[in-house]
Amino acid sequence: MQEIYTDDIGSGFPLILVHGYLGSSEMWKFQKDYLSKNFRIISPALPGFGESYKAKSLNSINLMAKFIINEIDKKKIEKFNLMGHSMGGMIVQEIAKIFGERINKLICFATGPIGDIPGRFEPINTSIKKLREEGIKEQVKRIPPKWFVDGDKSKNYYLCQNAVKHINEEAAHNALVAMRDWNGLENLKNIKNKTLVIWGDQDRSYNFDQVSLLNNNIPNCKIEIFKNCCHNVHLEEPEKFNKTVQNFLNNT
Repeated sequence: MQEIYTDDIGSGFPLILVHGYLGSSEMWKFQKDYLSKNFRIISPALPGFGESYKAKSLNSINLMAKFIINEIDKKKIEKFNLMGHSMGGMIVQEIAKIFGERINKLICFATGPIGDIPGRFEPINTSIKKLREEGIKEQVKRIPPKWFVDGDKSKNYYLCQNAVKHINEEAAHNALVAMRDWNGLENLKNIKNKTLVIWGDQDRSYNFDQVSLLNNNIPNCKIEIFKNCCHNVHLEEPEKFNKTVQNFLNNT
């Protein structure tokens, strides 16, 4: 297998999907199945994660943003819609900062503009400390269940299990450091793209203060709140999530 994996499915105007911490391209499965009927879906696996686990991981959100753009450039795509989840939401905010003129519409999903994530179920530095003390196997058992209302009993939790099969401690550590050391708050006012913020009201990673900062500071922004959903709304309520995304992208 190639070191870098980027799925490319469907036809139409491109929609780039950027996954989060401990994620993979496969975690967009239900979005690819549905949205590829109307859009060309491009979903890279970040270096060190998921299907790109053999690639050397990156330790800054800026480098991750440039990686995504490089994958888009390989396909000779100039304009695109862009959606990022969690850490991926930080990455798409960074892309909006440095390549904003290329984005048609922007979706920030279960994310915020402050990388050390105030109000998270535990501080980023605590996750780094526990990763060092407990190892990667315990981290991937402990954190992903917090992303679902039903924890590891959620019917689509298997996609999280698949995503972390091959991840190593270095990739996890670098991603945590990348998030902790990033802050996009000051740039929000400069995002000119029409933006949708999606959030589950039971999210334990990003609280309402975080998504409110996005909604109140990005000039052309609206928010959709999913009731009784946690951090992985796209896996808990995929049908409703997909229709929300499609309506936003199609609405002129």
